[in-house]
Amino acid sequence: MTSQLIDGFGRVHRDLRISVTDRCNFRCTYCMPQEGMQWQRREDLLSFEEIERVARILVERFGVNTIRLTGGEPTVRAKLSMLVVKLAALDVDLAMTTNGVMLPLLADELRAAGLTRINISLDSLRPDRFEQLTRRNELPRVLEGIDAALSAGFSPVKLNVVVMKGVNDDEIVDFARFGRERGVVVRFIEFMPLDAEEIWSNDRVMTQSDILDCLWGEFDLVRVERTSAPATRWRHADGLGEIGIVSSVSESFCDSCDRVRITADGQFRNCLFATTETDVRALLRNGASDNDVAEALQRSVSSKWAGHSINQVHFIRPNRSMSEIGG
Repeated sequence: MTSQLIDGFGRVHRDLRISVTDRCNFRCTYCMPQEGMQWQRREDLLSFEEIERVARILVERFGVNTIRLTGGEPTVRAKLSMLVVKLAALDVDLAMTTNGVMLPLLADELRAAGLTRINISLDSLRPDRFEQLTRRNELPRVLEGIDAALSAGFSPVKLNVVVMKGVNDDEIVDFARFGRERGVVVRFIEFMPLDAEEIWSNDRVMTQSDILDCLWGEFDLVRVERTSAPATRWRHADGLGEIGIVSSVSESFCDSCDRVRITADGQFRNCLFATTETDVRALLRNGASDNDVAEALQRSVSSKWAGHSINQVHFIRPNRSMSEIGG
């Protein structure tokens, strides 16, 4: 009989984020320090079989119904479509977050394997700024990847845009227009204290209110009813497109969060901002039964705190960056 992953505040968790690698094919200001990172050894990463086993336990025993593949950059993991086939067989809503660079080559293959939705991380539409942020002149390839995802039949295709004051806040309207023209959903994300350079401060955050102030004068937006998804959403009144804002800093949505995470090296996290982890890899490799794994996962979720407490004096920054945790 299926039970539920319920924390001490009554929140039911049905959304699983799986990081399949901590590696990436270009540097992102938000995720990776300028000098690069110390990558995990291949043997320290969960195998596809180990990932599938944990996912199956969460789906069959706890009713998890959404799985998202993340990284690092998930498309640098060899034979990724084989993992997609395994997870698609669990009959879940299967999505992926990617920088889009490899989609011109992989979009059709991943769609055929069972992937249903794609989010593409893109923080600038300007070639010079994109290169400055990523140290790669790959913007044309990312734009090609967006088109490839649409052509392959992914629906919806979403753009994740981390907005930072003084960096790319002057592109908010440009991104909203781009989304309407290309038929993709644009999600603006407030800058969170998970950057690898640890330069985050509250005065760098473009809040939901700030972002909306940029959009109101240009577009007629209608609020969409809120769900457990992280983004607050607005649709264009003429029906041509939608934007969302993930306001983790200014308007926390911890009371409706239903997400748990597994890092590439097999650590289970009950919150993006968790300061402790459960070593699932050790359980899997030391002969633990499915019951043992399930009990460990439930204990972790039961201990989840009320919220991340950003901007409060007792906030503790996680010791991993976004690239190491998975989005």
